[in-house]
Amino acid sequence: MLEPDPQITCIDCGGRSFLLTPPREDGTWLTGDVVAYRCEDCLDRWDLVLEDDDRAAGDRPDV
Repeated sequence: MLEPDPQITCIDCGGRSFLLTPPREDGTWLTGDVVAYRCEDCLDRWDLVLEDDDRAAGDRPDV
């Protein structure tokens, strides 16, 4: 199942960036969805496009 990480590391300052974008009403995410993150330290916003290789760690055979 495709799902964005709830938290990523800020590329600018190394702080914690948290997911701002909620899933659809049915709780799904699709390839090509744009998700936004905000850094709690520098307040930078990051918009990322979900891709097929962004699957949850439990769904990936290589992890």
